[in-house]
Amino acid sequence: MKKGILLALLAVLVLGWSGLALAADDVLAGEKAWKAELQKVIPKDRILNVEQFKALYEKVMAGEEKAYLIDVRTHPEFYAGHIPGTDHIHSGHVYTIPKKIKDPNAKIVVFCRTSHRSAYVAGMLIRYGYKNVWWYNEGILGWIKAGYPLANQFMGKFKVVEYHKQFTGDKDPYRIREFHPY
Repeated sequence: MKKGILLALLAVLVLGWSGLALAADDVLAGEKAWKAELQKVIPKDRILNVEQFKALYEKVMAGEEKAYLIDVRTHPEFYAGHIPGTDHIHSGHVYTIPKKIKDPNAKIVVFCRTSHRSAYVAGMLIRYGYKNVWWYNEGILGWIKAGYPLANQFMGKFKVVEYHKQFTGDKDPYRIREFHPY
């Protein structure tokens, strides 16, 4: 009798966990589909690589062109290091952009660390009705790899000259962090 109850409980647990795994797969598939749908609304000629973004950045900083260059990373990411002179709105706060940028024809360029969050934001801005949205899809990591400077309130402008092993997935056995995974 005890074996039967134990086997039944084990079967329920196994089925429950497998059901959760299948549900997680459905959620991941749904997320990928939603991202793909948002990316489809971004015109291909409005996707910038690092050199195209740098050229536009230089024009904006020189006052030769008007554009909002919006970093959509989190606040801690932005404060750790950002492209000097760029704007910042957390991707989770995309809904605030229509209150800040009222012109539907304003040139808006969004970027993040890599490309994931900015793809969402660019697609949503187009869906909101903005007509001049651009997506810099290489993000801060592309900017750093190209050798361009970042800035923060503590160090001013600086260049990242070497990636730590954490960026390649290798763990450094001599680093200890109480609460942080890096």
